[in-house]
Amino acid sequence: MPTFRPRTAAVTLAALITTAAVCAGDAVARSFPFGPRTRSVNDLGNQFVPFHARLWDLLHGHADGGLFLNWSSGYGTSFLPDFGTYLSSPLALLVGVFPRDRIDLAVYVVTVVKMASAAAAMAFLLLTLRGGRWWPAGVLGGSYALCGWSVTEASYNPMWLDGLIALPLLCLVGEWARTGRHRLMAPLLVAVVWVANFYTAYMATLGAALVLLVRLLTEGEKEPGRAKAAIRVLARAAGSVLVGIGLAAPVLIPVYLGTKHAYPGWDRTFQPAAWPDVLARLFPGTYGFFTPALFLSAVALLPACALAFQRGVPRRERWAWAGLVAVVGLSLQWGPTHLVWHAFATPNGSPYRQTFVLAGLVVIAAWISVSYGRPGPRALLGGGAVLALIAAGAAFSDLATHRSYLLFAAGLLATAAALALPARGRRAGLVAVLLTGALVGQAAATAALADRQRLARLDHYAPWGERQRVQADAVARADGWPRYRTDPGGERTTANDPLLVGGQGGAYYSSHTPAVLTRTLAALGAGWTSNGRAMQSMDNPVTDAIFSVGARVHGPRDPSQRWDAPDDRPVTVARQQVPPLVTVRQPGPAPSFGPSPFRNQESLLGSRVYTVPRTAIRTVSGAPVEEQGDRTHRVGRGTYRLTALCPAGSEVYLWAPGVFGSARVSDQPGAGRETELRGLLPARRAAMEPLGQIVGPDGQVVVTLRSLRAGTLPDESLGCLDRNRLAAATTGLRRTGATSVHVTDDGVRAELPPGSSGTVVLAAPRIAGWSCEGRPADSYLGLVAVPVPAHASSVDCTFRPPGLRAGSTVGAGALLVLAGAALWGARLRRRAGRQDLVLAGPD
Repeated sequence: MPTFRPRTAAVTLAALITTAAVCAGDAVARSFPFGPRTRSVNDLGNQFVPFHARLWDLLHGHADGGLFLNWSSGYGTSFLPDFGTYLSSPLALLVGVFPRDRIDLAVYVVTVVKMASAAAAMAFLLLTLRGGRWWPAGVLGGSYALCGWSVTEASYNPMWLDGLIALPLLCLVGEWARTGRHRLMAPLLVAVVWVANFYTAYMATLGAALVLLVRLLTEGEKEPGRAKAAIRVLARAAGSVLVGIGLAAPVLIPVYLGTKHAYPGWDRTFQPAAWPDVLARLFPGTYGFFTPALFLSAVALLPACALAFQRGVPRRERWAWAGLVAVVGLSLQWGPTHLVWHAFATPNGSPYRQTFVLAGLVVIAAWISVSYGRPGPRALLGGGAVLALIAAGAAFSDLATHRSYLLFAAGLLATAAALALPARGRRAGLVAVLLTGALVGQAAATAALADRQRLARLDHYAPWGERQRVQADAVARADGWPRYRTDPGGERTTANDPLLVGGQGGAYYSSHTPAVLTRTLAALGAGWTSNGRAMQSMDNPVTDAIFSVGARVHGPRDPSQRWDAPDDRPVTVARQQVPPLVTVRQPGPAPSFGPSPFRNQESLLGSRVYTVPRTAIRTVSGAPVEEQGDRTHRVGRGTYRLTALCPAGSEVYLWAPGVFGSARVSDQPGAGRETELRGLLPARRAAMEPLGQIVGPDGQVVVTLRSLRAGTLPDESLGCLDRNRLAAATTGLRRTGATSVHVTDDGVRAELPPGSSGTVVLAAPRIAGWSCEGRPADSYLGLVAVPVPAHASSVDCTFRPPGLRAGSTVGAGALLVLAGAALWGARLRRRAGRQDLVLAGPD
């Protein structure tokens, strides 16, 4: 007969409860994969699914680039920081076993597995902290993994869920330090959780340190040497954490430097939430983006609130754990401690990302309460009174609804009944059913509500379907990399379409979007969202020539976006002759960018191809719009008319980065092709757009501009492109460009025409890490450049992520420390063994 293992049973129960509750909630909401509603909201669809598609490509050898360099996005970007931020969890590797066109399902499965793993880890920790029945440990482990932070926020930020797993694992590291066990395993475990997601691992480390301090304060009575022993424990724990972080340094330092080189994101000041809203978020079925998702099932809340009244628990433990929960709860609302929890930088989105730590502490407090025995009537009444006060405070918030109170009351009654029943014989099964039912019901209802609320409040993206398949097929048929780039197009499905459907485009959205990329593309007239962190593909033949984009996919606007008008255009591929990826510019003074993107494109191309006319800007009534003094015009909500003279046969382009509305070339309302503009500076920047008009023989250009919100319009907002000049410029660059280009996962080698002189320019942003011919690369208007090597017919440029060398050195040092500790420990054990033999003497 197999031996019953309580820890294995608890771990299994916690994982099964979590999986059942999450899937049940998504099924009730009819959310993917259990219904037609997409779950790819916000950054899940815009970043994380495309980045996991990139991981799939890497695992199967299909990616353009490797771990260091991503040739698909932003015309060539560093990938190691993105890998360390979004993909370095060991569980992310599961996407490789799914078909690529099921990438949304793969990410969902990874998400559920992470939540189940967190539940299992917490159940294991609880039985390590203190012995007790296996099924309460399993239920409480599930309650931790199903906290509001997990099901409402981290479920669509799957890399955060690694922090949910990290907290109980790091608490285990603290326990090993306290007992002097697993001294080599501890740093390795720290390294894994910090590599998996350094951001939430930092918060989990703070939480685990607090748990260890309480454990040291509550163990044993005062005795001689206790203080020294505690110091030794803290030193062992600190050593494990420092060595573990050192082992993770080859990933952590490049990630850190990636954030330093990134374009600045939002700059927010922390504003604490109203206390009634904070209390309301403890209830099931509540949702709020800027409030802490504190929901924990009554299965955890009631015994945790009863802890202070539980006389079976030693007084020191009662007040230490209850006090820790209170202090950490208060720290969520105070500015200085808020900064400490978030590594001294207020996050751009939800300001309560550390909430999972508080959830873990509440669950631990609940376990301490029940592990000493069933709470008596006094403890249950005391805990119920605390929850009644919380409910009274939450009544002043709009977040808690009647349904929230009903769900909470039902779970509370089931939990109270379960805790009041003696858990013996057949009643033990009834108690387990009551607790499990209360947990699954409340958590599933909360998850279902969160699924619906996110769809109503946040941007969302359709899972892989016919649109992505057709787009990917078009890219694959046109692909000619590295002879030329293929851009998946400006009619984007996500902000990271090149990662999702293939190609080598300019679109890129990441926390590590390089500042040089954003500034260079902005100078050329590109658009952005997310305050400059999400660069958009630019539909412009001049920039396509600059960046060697020889094929560009065009298609209908995404019908899943509620702001997109209906569009029945077919998917087509536009091709043009472009220079190679590496070109040679003639000797002379280096050009510089100015305020006009039309002239900036010409500077980077090396030829004049635009006519930039004087543009008159008037209201529809004929009143002129005065210039503000900074070469821009202030436009309000309304319709405006732009008039100019351009050469006959040229193509009209509009640059209106601060306008939210639409434009068309026509002097008759309702005529011409309408072009949408989405400029709301600084968050959103409208790109330079082709207006689809060939200038007639009279040279007259009339643009009707409809502004839906107040914005700004540049003085030189119209440009007229001469295609013949562009063709001549392209022919010249092709003639003097590289004769062959070999692209690798970490660099480029180009063969140059005989007698080349001047500057070699690689059509890739000059991000930190590029070197050419053994020295740091130069910048040519934001692109990688190097003088033509003397007496050389080729040029080599390589890319190393900044911080990789320093991180590798630190990691090697940490590995040496760990190896030294292992050898020293082995030597001490051998010496102890010899002493035992000597003391034992002959038989």
